[in-house]
Amino acid sequence: MALGFFSRLKEGLSRSTQKLGTNLTSVFTKRRLDEESLVQLEEVLIAADFGPEVAENVIETFRKTRFGSEVTDKEIKDALAKEIAKVLQPVTVPFEPNPELKPHVVLMVGVNGTGKTTTIGKMAKYFGDQGLKTMMVAGDTFRAAAVEQLQIWGDRVGAPVISGKPGADAAGLAFEALKRAKNEGADILFIDTAGRLHNKSALMEELAKIIRVMRKFDETAPHSVLLVLDATTGQNAIEQVRIFKEMVDVSGLVITKLDGTARGGIVIALAQQFQLPIHAVGVGEKAEDLRDFSAEEFAAGLVGNTNVEVSTTEVVEEKEE
Repeated sequence: MALGFFSRLKEGLSRSTQKLGTNLTSVFTKRRLDEESLVQLEEVLIAADFGPEVAENVIETFRKTRFGSEVTDKEIKDALAKEIAKVLQPVTVPFEPNPELKPHVVLMVGVNGTGKTTTIGKMAKYFGDQGLKTMMVAGDTFRAAAVEQLQIWGDRVGAPVISGKPGADAAGLAFEALKRAKNEGADILFIDTAGRLHNKSALMEELAKIIRVMRKFDETAPHSVLLVLDATTGQNAIEQVRIFKEMVDVSGLVITKLDGTARGGIVIALAQQFQLPIHAVGVGEKAEDLRDFSAEEFAAGLVGNTNVEVSTTEVVEEKEE
């Protein structure tokens, strides 16, 4: 039997867990929680990409509740997992398309290489499996590989992909796709976009144009703007959120490539700093490797703690055809 999602999440976060666990063990064997150990713990958390604000909050909680007590690294991990889950719980919001919108327009944004196009394909499959009609727009018209990749996903999941000639106007393409999706009764329209952040002003102009042109047909579009982030970039992900929030009204996050990264702590820093809903996380290349974000599962996977309650629903991987 294939690994369930929580097992894959733990496996994917193993480098983060190992790094964090080794550093915690070096601070806590069995000793009283004094000021020196709290300072060392704060340094460990910051080094693990939790961010200074999150680290400070965790330290203050421990200072109030455990100061002077004799603790082991396991007890610290248990308490840390609960604190992490507490920080993440408010942003744990599954993505749910509005059934009253036909289609619910989802603008996908993010830097090239974050897994944006693949995420669209995975989401299209997920909602298609639920009986919803999905359509995709290959809006990164200057990148042939992105168009081809989306077409492959379209064939795989049975969803139409609207594309144009190389270098076609992305706004015009989105407009025509929205009209077609409306006429064909699609439930969700996913729009892929360019992610050339080295030319920030041009990208900002392109995204603004896509939105402006779509609103000539539907003044409420897009209904969701999802920013896809690559967890392996660590603190750079924070800067990407800042930049894209300047460009568009980001409504939620999808965090990819949690498999094999030693920087899983960045998820906590993102939650604390921006309070944006984290809709889903990805731990691999297969369609079923993207799933709704769970605060408890993530906290347990990050600290290597199996005592935190997690969802008992395990997703079993399908065999690739």
